Amino acid sequence: MGLEVAIESLTKSFGGHTVWRDLSLTLPKGEISVMLGPSGTGKTVFLKSLVGLLRPERGRVMVDGVDMVNSRERDIYRVRREFGLMFQDGALFGSLTLFDNVAFPLREHTKKRESEIRRAVMERLDMVGLAGAERKLPGEISGGMRKRVGLARALVMDPQVILCDEPDSGLDPVRTSHLSQLLIDLNATTDATMLIVTHNIDIARTVPDNLGMLYRGELVAYAAREVMLTSREPVIEQFLNGRTVGPIGMTEENDAATWTEAEPDPAYPAPELPPQLEPSPGLPPRRAAERRRDRLITTFGKLPREYTPAPARPRNGAGW
Repeated sequence: MGLEVAIESLTKSFGGHTVWRDLSLTLPKGEISVMLGPSGTGKTVFLKSLVGLLRPERGRVMVDGVDMVNSRERDIYRVRREFGLMFQDGALFGSLTLFDNVAFPLREHTKKRESEIRRAVMERLDMVGLAGAERKLPGEISGGMRKRVGLARALVMDPQVILCDEPDSGLDPVRTSHLSQLLIDLNATTDATMLIVTHNIDIARTVPDNLGMLYRGELVAYAAREVMLTSREPVIEQFLNGRTVGPIGMTEENDAATWTEAEPDPAYPAPELPPQLEPSPGLPPRRAAERRRDRLITTFGKLPREYTPAPARPRNGAGW
């Protein structure tokens, strides 16, 4: 089971610019969360703060009893090994084969024998549909395949928390759909806690258990997908439906007044809730789904009105 990540009153600035302030939320064990927000709202900064690569000015990030903001570097390093980070651009070494790229964390941070490393690397490459491509160089494969190599490398240390920074960037809609299914399948097989930073609406609507949104330096909301996807909060509704009508404009500098004064647009009905993806046939059910169901009943006293199980969808991962 993945680790819980508890974020308490987190504030991060660069010089005189406050990226976001007083963020508080909890990533539940083993569940998939998505953090949304317009470009420039500090989503990548948020990921790096969780893993201790950036130090916020205030607040705490509690993981396995360690504060990733204020603890000793030795303790932070120990817990950081429980994280797997998939970078936006893959961050692959161009001169190394795909095998050596995925093996890099094991060779740098463990004392495993080469036979053990080979077994672990090939398992992860097979998991993301790249078995047989291990001898290729990053320049010889597509952008979608490079994304999958980056994901395999994030998985190779068996992390309990997986962070994905805009995994869909540069992918076409079909390959984004394959990626969405792969993320669900990985959660079913690993039961790791997952946080995906994106502004892709299709991923946000079909993958996560929980959704959050950053806007104008604040966490607008973080809640169960059923609550967020049917929200009439104007900024959430506008973003999730990709509309021009609403408080979000072309620049954040012009949005302050329209955000605070915005009301739901009666011209649009309440949004419908799409089904969440299920693991591909042959894979086990997501263990997080049952834990989440119990958590929602505890939180709401009953399941949210829109809560429905989703039908299974077959997966064909070739080609992206």
